[in-house]
Amino acid sequence: MTSLSVAVLVVVLGLAGGVAVAIRPRRVSTVDYYLAGRRVGVATNASAICGDYFSAASFLGVAAAVYVSGLDGVWYAVGFAAGFVPVLLFVAAPLRRFGEFSIPDFLGRRLASERVRLVAVGVVQLIILSYLVPQAVGSGITWQLLVGQGIAGLSPYATGVLISTAAIAGLVAMGGMRGTTWTQAVQFLLLLAAVCWLAAAVLGSGFSYGGAVADLSAEPLANPVAEEADQWRLAPEANQLDEAETAHFGEPGARYGRLGQFALIITLVMGTAGLPHVMNRYFTSPTGTAARMTTVWVLGLAGLFYALAVMLGTAARSMIPGAIDDHPWLAELTVDGVLRVPEHALPVLGRLYGGTAGLGVVAAGALVAVMSTIAGLLLAAAASWGHDVYERHLNPRASQRQAVWAGRGTVIVVACATAGLALALRPESLSALLPSIVATMVTWAFALAGSALTPVFILTIWWRGTTAAGAVAGMLTGGTAAVSMFVAGTLTGDRGLGEMLMTPTLVAAPVAALVTIIVSRRGQPPADTEAMWLTMHGTAADRQAERLARLTVQRPARRPRRRGTTDAQR
Repeated sequence: MTSLSVAVLVVVLGLAGGVAVAIRPRRVSTVDYYLAGRRVGVATNASAICGDYFSAASFLGVAAAVYVSGLDGVWYAVGFAAGFVPVLLFVAAPLRRFGEFSIPDFLGRRLASERVRLVAVGVVQLIILSYLVPQAVGSGITWQLLVGQGIAGLSPYATGVLISTAAIAGLVAMGGMRGTTWTQAVQFLLLLAAVCWLAAAVLGSGFSYGGAVADLSAEPLANPVAEEADQWRLAPEANQLDEAETAHFGEPGARYGRLGQFALIITLVMGTAGLPHVMNRYFTSPTGTAARMTTVWVLGLAGLFYALAVMLGTAARSMIPGAIDDHPWLAELTVDGVLRVPEHALPVLGRLYGGTAGLGVVAAGALVAVMSTIAGLLLAAAASWGHDVYERHLNPRASQRQAVWAGRGTVIVVACATAGLALALRPESLSALLPSIVATMVTWAFALAGSALTPVFILTIWWRGTTAAGAVAGMLTGGTAAVSMFVAGTLTGDRGLGEMLMTPTLVAAPVAALVTIIVSRRGQPPADTEAMWLTMHGTAADRQAERLARLTVQRPARRPRRRGTTDAQR
């Protein structure tokens, strides 16, 4: 099993590496390294954004959340997909028209403040790190199931974390945005192919989604709980909507109460517009119209992908218990027919329907999803530190080559920090506490982005009165509120009030927006706000008229020629 599965993974990584090497930037330029020369087409950019966005939380986490929580797990799919609606309506086109390198760069120039830029860099780095860690955890979980063996005395989990992080850090450092864009596009197509194949195999076996939901809902929902070391039992899930009842697969309440369900969706929808690695991709589009059309494509692809993920999570819950007699290896992964680690749902389905090769395809798809997202996050970290900090503050006279190498150094440092944090976690010990380790941890990153960055980001785009002081106050308030609520939620537990505290955007985002407005009202916006507003929101005709007017003002008017004189006489 191991050799064939690893061979599939090696082929995928070899293909991604070959693409990165073949189209790496030939010129040492920050525009080429960070933005691929701003020449990425709609279809290519949409595929690359999907590669960025459809992370371990999407491929492993959504199916796992559905597997363990039933209908409540579907909220992850709804929130992840719907997050691009506000991006389409409010962010994509104005952001690209303004045209910078990163979110901190956009905020710093729009508000004419280096303080805003530096505070935004700090917030962006926290978001990136909180998003990177669950990706690395997902790679360790997948390697553990795919290979089951460690290297150089390391555990299988640690081996997967280190190999995936090191491999993708090398590809990003070498290929920059151009290489990463095409690598992510290819990786997304491979990921989508793996999901479509598995869905076709499941449906071809006679699986019925409606029938499966009805059958699973006939009995109370129960999941494995660790009592002692290697001692597990199934425990029924309480219904959060009615504590006197037990939860059922096809009904809400298995994980979240009414407020918790709403808070989760708001957190995911608001957080998408503040994700640095996703928003940075819009700077690579050639025009604002192309950025908007890219988002339309992403919405369509996201709808297809998450619908299949929900179906496959349901299929795993329905079909795995009946397959244990014919597949004894499942006994090591399950407790009375239920997987101990929900993230194993899709890889196990792959092995059931495709044998060793099927496991290799699905597990390779999972690792591709992980590494594609890690690539985008590392590149966003490089743009933030290399351009916004090193190039503008630490070494303002840096050459293009020095700035690019600063970004490459950032990639390596952030990758090492991510691997260290991921190695400190024990996924099986967290499985009993969280519906899906990967999906829940990524939700924290969405909450931080949606609380600290998105409110200020959207106000800066759509409200002329936003000031630098207001933006700083809003980001600090939103970030502090989100982290404080996380800590309180951890102490309270994930039931009742705790479930809202663990998804704090519903409270933290309005507070951040209110603080931004109040503080901004007490100051004056930048002097050139109108010109920047026209750049972001003016029509093509408006922008052309402004350019002509500027040229007319700058060109000195010719004095009228007096009658009877020549140019020489004048």
